[in-house]
Amino acid sequence: MALAGAHIRIARPTNDIENLLQFYRDGLGFEVLGSFTDHEGFDGIMLGLGGSSSGYHLEFTVKRGHAVPRCPTEDNLLIFYLPDEKSYGEALARMDKAGCQSAPSFNPYWDRVGKTFEDADGYRVVLANMESPV
Repeated sequence: MALAGAHIRIARPTNDIENLLQFYRDGLGFEVLGSFTDHEGFDGIMLGLGGSSSGYHLEFTVKRGHAVPRCPTEDNLLIFYLPDEKSYGEALARMDKAGCQSAPSFNPYWDRVGKTFEDADGYRVVLANMESPV
């Protein structure tokens, strides 16, 4: 497969990186892997789980003078499968401690198997208490 072993960066713009840190760092437990300031007009931060070895990381950027609209739909999801009941409970407790409240899922399936949370930009994360189907 041509992309086997690739590292994935999921990047998106925001209006306020600091506002997202409470959700992704404090709530979900991501680590700050790196950041940059005024890189051709952009500021950014990269977050990941387990350092850079997890195979993916998230990047949030701000471009000065450019307003970013909220998420276009309630069905834009990042889904984390947490089949272990203890890990799932710890993740929910961490979200609660960080002040992140769950939101009803657009697709009711996710409410049956986990909890959905919405970040400050309207993007959603599902913590699913189940094995990944693939």
